[in-house]
Amino acid sequence: MNNKSSKWNIRNAIFKGLHSEPGISNNLAVLIGIFTGLTIVAYDLCLKYVEGVFWDGGNHTGQYYVIFIPAIGGLFIGIVTHLYKDLKRCNVAEVIEGTALHGGRIRIREAFREVLLSIVSISTGGSVGKEAPGILAGAGIGTIFAKAINAPDNRYRIFLGCGASGGIAAAFNAPLAGVVFVVEVILGELETRTFIPIVLSSVFATLVANLIFEVHPIEVSYYGLVDPIRESGLYLVLGILCGIASVILIRTLYLTNDVFQKLPVHPAFKPAIGGLFVGFIGYFYPQVRGIGYNVITEVLANNFTLQLLLILLVLKILAFSFTIGSGNAGGSIVPSMFVGAMLGGAYGTVVHELFPASTAVSGAYALVGMAATLAGTARAPLTSVLILFELTKDYNLILPLMFACVVSNSISNGLHEESIFTEVLKRRGITIRRGKEINVMESMLVSGNMVTDVHTLSMDNNAKDLLDLMQSSRHAGFPVLDESRKLRGIVTLEDMREKVNYGELDTKIRDIATLDPVVAYPDESLDIVLKRLAMMDIGRLPVVSRTDQNELLGIITRSDVVKSYNKEIVKNVHEKDIQK
Repeated sequence: MNNKSSKWNIRNAIFKGLHSEPGISNNLAVLIGIFTGLTIVAYDLCLKYVEGVFWDGGNHTGQYYVIFIPAIGGLFIGIVTHLYKDLKRCNVAEVIEGTALHGGRIRIREAFREVLLSIVSISTGGSVGKEAPGILAGAGIGTIFAKAINAPDNRYRIFLGCGASGGIAAAFNAPLAGVVFVVEVILGELETRTFIPIVLSSVFATLVANLIFEVHPIEVSYYGLVDPIRESGLYLVLGILCGIASVILIRTLYLTNDVFQKLPVHPAFKPAIGGLFVGFIGYFYPQVRGIGYNVITEVLANNFTLQLLLILLVLKILAFSFTIGSGNAGGSIVPSMFVGAMLGGAYGTVVHELFPASTAVSGAYALVGMAATLAGTARAPLTSVLILFELTKDYNLILPLMFACVVSNSISNGLHEESIFTEVLKRRGITIRRGKEINVMESMLVSGNMVTDVHTLSMDNNAKDLLDLMQSSRHAGFPVLDESRKLRGIVTLEDMREKVNYGELDTKIRDIATLDPVVAYPDESLDIVLKRLAMMDIGRLPVVSRTDQNELLGIITRSDVVKSYNKEIVKNVHEKDIQK
């Protein structure tokens, strides 16, 4: 009887454990990991198939048409993006934003569209990585599971983290790195209730992708320290160089993005123009096309000359910046590692020439450079160390690896405050640290606080029409549209006072309005908008599309910003009272 009772108690305890909140989270984490691993496998198969369509597995060196293949991919991406412009572009930055500001929610359609676009971008020669699409795919799968069980915000964040960790783990065969990446970059914190499910997801994604289907990324050679004392100083210098290179990579990317934003070309053609630049570079140096795993492997095996390493270092930064900056799809993790491998290999070649008896060959420095540059761009030093450690399975270089990564991270952070992921959020006015926004106004976007039912005037209306609209609407300023319903300017009561004499009510709006007005974008924060209003000493901004600055989406005023801020403060105070 006692045995039966004991068995019943054990079964009952197991049943309760499986159906408790932690038990459900852990079970779903396993499923998220399995599905993420399968998705990475499917992604790899699709990538190989589409690459075969465009490149046919042959040697295309010296063939002029290779210049146009990345442009074809860019044109496809530009057209798809324009046709479905209601969907925002999505990357790791959006995952970070979703975790910090939207309760762990991301838009699933946007995430998976970006994954599909990245297949086209990479397979046509775009100089990007596939790890960020893997993170997006995993985050999307995690969100699907969270939606399926109608999970609260805290579990949305857990499941999104599970998917993201699985994406990194499966891509690099690095389950520990997957877990730490989520802690360092996505969630910004480590809690017991999130740690176990994220570990489970990462492990099962790795099991599926690498042990069952044998998806392997980079083949890494084994190196060690020849002279620990002297080489420690040399790796310190390498860490500094990698920190500087990280900042150059980030700034070049966003400078290129700014140039393409202002380019007077239809948005659908901008990715094609970027692809054309990449194709031109790739015609002379095909090593910069695509992901570049094979090129990194060659560098680690000491097969490149110093001249070629330096050339590829510069050209990879340019090719990557043209690819992403023009609007193509893909990730920044492997390009950062590629740049680090070239820099480390070049540096290692020089120091080995100078100190052949007390230094390892250049491949060792290329290996450390990979991790250090990734640490500088992503601001994830521990993730960078673990990725390389799990790739090599070797402790011999762990000390210089850690040393260089920490130094690079510090140098990069000192020279440029934001990572390659969070820079885009900062430009929208959102500052996120450790997975949380640090300013209420920075977390509130124009899109959720603007007025979309806007009173407008045409260029052919007159001053009397303006006065009538002011009286009926009780507003003091209105956007001005042309015959195609495109934004041309804005007209206010102040314009009326300055430009219309008494009795001249037939004066055309085109002669009164301020043309080419200062505008706001829907993805900007209220913090940025308020600063812009104050700096220009104006009371309202038309809200326009980023892809078409003449497409009027709404209007936001100084009073709208103040009202929204007050509401958010009251809401936050109320939520804190409930938690107490």
